[in-house]
Amino acid sequence: MLRRITPDQIKIGMFIHAFDESWLENPFWLTRFLVKNASDVERIRKSAVPSVVIDERRGLPLKAASSGRATATVPTRPDRGSPPRSPLAQQQANSFAEETERATEMVRAATDEIKSLFDAVHGGDIVNISAFSATVVDIISSIERNRRALIAITRLKSRDVYTYVHSLSVSALLASFGRSLGMTEQEVFELGLAGLLHDIGKIFIPDAVLRKPESLTDEEFAVVRTHPERGYHLLRQDPTTPAVVLDVCRHHHERVDGTGYPFRLKGEAISRVARMAAICDVYDALTSNRVYKSAWTSQQAITKMHRWVGHFDPELLLSFMKVIGVYPAGLLIRLPSDRLAVTLLNGRRASRAKVRVFYCARTRTPVPLQDVFIEDNLSHDEILKEQDPLDWGIANWAVVAEQLMDGKAPRLPSKPLFS
Repeated sequence: MLRRITPDQIKIGMFIHAFDESWLENPFWLTRFLVKNASDVERIRKSAVPSVVIDERRGLPLKAASSGRATATVPTRPDRGSPPRSPLAQQQANSFAEETERATEMVRAATDEIKSLFDAVHGGDIVNISAFSATVVDIISSIERNRRALIAITRLKSRDVYTYVHSLSVSALLASFGRSLGMTEQEVFELGLAGLLHDIGKIFIPDAVLRKPESLTDEEFAVVRTHPERGYHLLRQDPTTPAVVLDVCRHHHERVDGTGYPFRLKGEAISRVARMAAICDVYDALTSNRVYKSAWTSQQAITKMHRWVGHFDPELLLSFMKVIGVYPAGLLIRLPSDRLAVTLLNGRRASRAKVRVFYCARTRTPVPLQDVFIEDNLSHDEILKEQDPLDWGIANWAVVAEQLMDGKAPRLPSKPLFS
């Protein structure tokens, strides 16, 4: 049974189900955990949260007779008016250069912390999810101040610390992805936590296999493929592990065409968050230096991922491209201004995606070629959706795209098949 109580009624052994507050306002960041010691009790009692929901099935129940206080079960949440403005929204925006300095120090400290925590678990300690929470908060705060700085810093990871910084990077990418899709603060936090822990099962894989510069044998690859399931069972040891974290750990190597592992799940059988995690995981791996390959550029990675039909959810992949501001050259896309355009190469130093407009979807007529930068705010055009060239009567899109990218106006049909 769920029961709402006041903070001063909290006792050791109670299981916290929820705080009646934004997760950034509560003193623990995690919403569900077992109160284990007097320090936990003190932090809750001194916090500003008005009330706490406990789960009496999973922890110590409240004995109203001994407390002498009125308590209530939780059929509905009381109306407390508008929630306070989230500290996320209060983060001061930083320039790329300003945040890079902070992010560099944060990555250095967080890498040491993650390595220490992973080593402790590998040494036999029970995984403690709350121990990773502060790092996730630092990651989310950084991307709120500047969305690109932390992700850029994590791309500079060395081969020696790849596993740990890869976890940081996937955490940042997943949290950014979630924010861009309008997810709640709690969902974004859990995505960040999922990214940080998605590869924890690799602590069971021998270093000789993980760092092998040559191709893995079938036997070695079979060992590597055990890490999602082993990580999942490890994380289950902590009853407070959010379901999203377990899901991402177990399923981030599944593919939408059913050729992934460990269960060969297909399409909608793979959760949305696991499909998001698959994209972030592969993107960071491709853009990182590994013992067996050099890093690809962002555009090379995204171009390859777009071509691997069946690996990723195509709509989520396009949404991810919006997050990182990188697109394969030659995509036919539609803008909110009802114009069609082709995506162009970003260029090695470009920080904004660029497209070349060539057609008005509303009047169904060609327009003079115009280059448009894709911005992060609503005062500029953005990529709305990828289009199928055949829907616009363009059977030879490869030729048309090449002409457009060369700055030549191609001959186009006067009307599309569909609008």
